[in-house]
Amino acid sequence: MSTPNLETITSLCKRRGFIYQGSEVYGGLSGTWDYGPLGVILKRNIMNLWWKMFVEDREDMYGVDAAILMNQKVWQASGHVETFVDPLCEDTVTKKRYRTDHILKDNGVDPTGMTMAQMDAAIVENKIQSPEKNPLSPSRTFNMMFTTHVGPVADENSISYLRPETAQGIFTNFKNVVDSFYPDLPFGIAQQGKAFRNEISPRDFVFRSREFEQMEIEYFVDPADWEELFEEWRLRIHEWFELLGLPKENVHELEVPDEDRAHYSKRTIDFEFDFPHGKDELLGMAYRTDFDLMNIQNKSNKSMEYTVKGTNTKFVPHVIEPSFGVERALMAVLCAAYKEDTSGDEPRMYLALSSHLAPYRFCVSPLLKNKPELVEKAREVFKTLKAKYGNVTWDDNGNIGKRYRKQDEIGTPHCVVIDFDTLEDGTVTVRDRDTTEQKRVKIEDIQV
Repeated sequence: MSTPNLETITSLCKRRGFIYQGSEVYGGLSGTWDYGPLGVILKRNIMNLWWKMFVEDREDMYGVDAAILMNQKVWQASGHVETFVDPLCEDTVTKKRYRTDHILKDNGVDPTGMTMAQMDAAIVENKIQSPEKNPLSPSRTFNMMFTTHVGPVADENSISYLRPETAQGIFTNFKNVVDSFYPDLPFGIAQQGKAFRNEISPRDFVFRSREFEQMEIEYFVDPADWEELFEEWRLRIHEWFELLGLPKENVHELEVPDEDRAHYSKRTIDFEFDFPHGKDELLGMAYRTDFDLMNIQNKSNKSMEYTVKGTNTKFVPHVIEPSFGVERALMAVLCAAYKEDTSGDEPRMYLALSSHLAPYRFCVSPLLKNKPELVEKAREVFKTLKAKYGNVTWDDNGNIGKRYRKQDEIGTPHCVVIDFDTLEDGTVTVRDRDTTEQKRVKIEDIQV
């Protein structure tokens, strides 16, 4: 089927314990989301898969875990204090605030490449109003960083920020990693962690929120080699999409034109996905040249030069940056995995998650919960599979048909049912989620 709508995905996530509204019991907090038992596992599976592919399986990658709170000079030098802004407009009646570019998009106007003044002119020209049908104010800039203070005194010297990205924690540790490990160029530094942005109008479920997780790599290269290495990373990213189970036809590359690229980027590709709300950015990759390291060198007066081994050649490395959003990857995975068909005479929905992503690989059940001999044997099988695979669940609620439907909805690839024949010949019924076919398998032969 085509991409499911946002309401369908949101409802499934709430109903089955993937994602809940943050602070829901108190009315919620816009732009925040809590991950339930299944969401935590799916999220961790995605992050672990990423770490294995891009760090553990490579010889040229080093991991760091930088502090969320950093010296304010980091964000001054990077330009975030002055330029990390979005255009904000207000409903002149309700005083609700919106991102001007989002207002334009929602009304069929493409804001790409527009200045703030041009956005305002487009609103006037197209007679665009707020969602409440009220006039909109002229736009102003809004810095999206959350400001806080470190220590007992709140003054200009104690200002810090909740980091809006994980990349700067990598750049500030570049010299530490080089001094400790002296890696050959090219090499990368990878980090996973929380980032925070005070979004004006968070929306589209977890796609745009105020607290999220990133998986970022800064790959340090000789500037003479950047084009070849950029292409290698582009292809590697498509391999990542395959591991996530994203259909090729739903993934698109957008070569960002000169006028729309960040000032530090010489080339940027946005990898887009067909989300329920439309085609939007899943991840981005930029060639950042030596912008960040030169900023640090100039502001800190500490050399960021790399000395090529066995030579006197020194230069500040350039950087290729693939930047991945965890929540956007998770949302894409759920949308791609969502399927509907008919099982018997009844409609059925299921998540066709691969076994390395599914929250549970197996669900083990006794055919009847009121038969002690079946429950005891089922517990034995459960413990065996749990010890081998870890992410295995137990379910003895309701009839077997209802258990199948529940496991289909959460994406469990196989259901293992212990019945009376199991007690006689040591075989169990294994049901396949995608085909609903059932077959008899010896307990020792159960595998993913």
